[in-house]
Formats: sequence, structure tokens, C-alpha cells
Amino acid sequence: METTNHNTNISAAQVKELRDKSGAPMMDCKKALTDAKGDIEAAIVLLRKRGASIAERKAGRATSEGSVTSYIHAGGKIGVLVEVNCESDFVARTDDFKELVHDVAMHIAATDPKFVRKEDVTAESFEREKDIYRTQAAATGKPAQVVEKIVEGKMGKFYEEVCLYEQPFIKDQTVTISQLIATKIGKLGENIAVRRFARFKVGDVGETIAITKPDQKAEQ
Repeated sequence: METTNHNTNISAAQVKELRDKSGAPMMDCKKALTDAKGDIEAAIVLLRKRGASIAERKAGRATSEGSVTSYIHAGGKIGVLVEVNCESDFVARTDDFKELVHDVAMHIAATDPKFVRKEDVTAESFEREKDIYRTQAAATGKPAQVVEKIVEGKMGKFYEEVCLYEQPFIKDQTVTISQLIATKIGKLGENIAVRRFARFKVGDVGETIAITKPDQKAEQ
């Protein structure tokens, strides 16, 4: 028989639905639903914000454990190796962490990002793209200040296209990879970060290899 919290009118079915959608712990789901007055979508937003807040607080903590996972796609035509780090071997062995690493590897196979984070974009790549966008915008004859706003907008889109953390997750376009990781950090209670990845595709000249810059705070 379904149970109901009479103080908040949150049913067990609602809590289960939110848990299935978000993967968050049961008590976190119940609290989010209570705060959101039973609105599932609003509760999901609350869980994401709380996950991001926890992720920010833990961002400086060193991640020396984790795992390397491979993913092969398209009948052996695309292969990915990715290293995702966490703080303890205990978390590295959990199903939640393994699921995250698998999802990240699968996402990389599908989208072919070139960098892990915005901070990893090389100065050469940044300036090259910015010059291209500025030339294109200037050709429209618009004023200089408008041109710069256009360039700024296009650079935001550029980051989304080439940076793993900025990309919408292929299994849920409403969530970026960064937000996906933040949700897991909130659930598992440890800092988690993608360290590096390599992507190979049959017939392509060269391969994509990306490694994130060391986090200075985590090394102190």
C-alpha cells in the first residue's frame, strides 16, 4: 500500500519517480520534492543545483583513485579510452561510478570532443576560432561593439562543441557532462573529474587525445 507523508503530501510513488529520473538518494529526493511542493521537474532542478553546490565545495580535493574504461562503438569502427578519477577506491568500485565512466566514454565516442574543459583549450585554438568568428561578423558591416557580442556568443557555442564538460549529455540533452558529474559528486560525496581520454576512428588521419590541466588547488 502506498504511503504518504501527511505533512508534505509527498507520496512514495513520487519519491520513486524522482529517484528513477535523477539517480539521487531517496532522502535527497524526498527533501527536494518537499521543497518543490511535489513538482517533479522543479525537484530535479533543485537536485542539480545542490549537486553543483556540493561539486564546487569538493572541487579542490585531490582525486588519486578512479578507473580507466574502454568503449567500442559502431561495429568496431570507433574506440574510446577514458580515465575518470575520484578520491577513494571504494567509490571507484561502486556501480554509480562505473555507470558514470561508461556514460562518459559512450558520449565521447558519439560527439568527439577535443578538450576536457574550457580551461584546457589551447591559446592557439582559442585565437584561431575567435579570429574566424570576428572576420565573419565584421563582414556583415555591423558596428564593432555588435561584432564583439556576436563573437562572444559564438565562442560560447565553440566551447560547447569542443569541450567535453560543456556538451549536452547524449542520453539527456537537458544536462551537460559537467552537470552529470556534479550529480554523481552530490550522490557519492567525493570529488570526481575526467582526467584524460583518447578517441580513435577507423579511417581517420590521427586521433583525438585530450588531457586536462592539473588542478592547482587539488595539488596543494
